Amino acid sequence: MYDNKVVLVTGGSQGIGKHLAQAYLDLGAKVVVFDVVSSTNSEVDFYPVDLGCIDQIEAAFDQLENRYGQVDVLLNNGAIANFNKPLSTLTFDEFSRVIDVNLKGAFACTRRFIALHKGCSYGRVINIGSTRWYQNEAGWDAYGASKGGVVSMTHSMAISLSDTPITVNAVSPGWIQVEGYDDLEALDHQQHPSGRVGKARDIVNACLFLTHPENDFVNGHNLVVDGGMSKKMIYQDSLYQSE
Repeated sequence: MYDNKVVLVTGGSQGIGKHLAQAYLDLGAKVVVFDVVSSTNSEVDFYPVDLGCIDQIEAAFDQLENRYGQVDVLLNNGAIANFNKPLSTLTFDEFSRVIDVNLKGAFACTRRFIALHKGCSYGRVINIGSTRWYQNEAGWDAYGASKGGVVSMTHSMAISLSDTPITVNAVSPGWIQVEGYDDLEALDHQQHPSGRVGKARDIVNACLFLTHPENDFVNGHNLVVDGGMSKKMIYQDSLYQSE
């Protein structure tokens, strides 16, 4: 299905991104990975890129343009994903760094992706958001702001690119356990309406659906993949009902 297609996965060396890269490889795509962590997958075309550094992004895209001419699918997955700090001690520079990588990095990659797409008949951009864009916990202010921006930017980009064959959608994961799934407790699974914690394959399946060559009518959408958790109202008393 993706033979002769070039798929770029940012943050594709580990976590969900690693699974995304392998899924597209299995379907015949040429997969490019941008990451600050070296990829252990010898099948991908790896570029060391800090998404918070515009010069590195531009240099990598220059190389891609020379090598491939175009990129067909962009998965803006790379992010600082585990930054949690009390708001009272969160510095301006720390906040800016998260925004630079998670939001501005996705913008910079999409901008160059568009430039490589003139004359093409197919193009897909998937921005990986998070359910924290509208539901959150204390200490996730920078991350939540960055993912809120990613989702909002997705909506805007879909409209801005309406005169092109490129669709732009977001996928917002909930609790996705990439490692140590068998170590989870029964309550971890039971609290999800779907009866289980999410796996990387759930995000992979969502992306494969949105990037399918025949799927061009879902556009500007934020697909929440969270087992129904964001639709569940939780009162304090409910935390003790199972004890």
